[in-house]
Amino acid sequence: QVQLVESGGGLVQAGGSLRLSCAASGISVRWSAMAWYRQAPGKERDLVASITGDAILTRSSTTNYADSVKGRFTISRDNAKNTVYLQMNSLKPEDTAVYYCKASTTYWGQGTQVTVSS
Repeated sequence: QVQLVESGGGLVQAGGSLRLSCAASGISVRWSAMAWYRQAPGKERDLVASITGDAILTRSSTTNYADSVKGRFTISRDNAKNTVYLQMNSLKPEDTAVYYCKASTTYWGQGTQVTVSS
């Protein structure tokens, strides 16, 4: 059974930083495509950042970011902890949303609220 548990959300002032965590069980974050999405009230759920699983031969992965967060957000993972992170810097009020972790195009976490005050 796959479980994804997000944490690290909260209230922060504009310009501040937060780090979200997604602790996974039942699936290996190293070998799975992992992603962070966000959904603001009244809006669709949008992709924020993604990271591929390690390639078998090169042991390397690829990251991808929404244009709105490039240069501010960083997705990473700790294979030993089986956890994916989203480091969010220079936060803006428009980053306010519920942030969701997604694994292997199929599994979702319960979400964590991020609120950025102006």
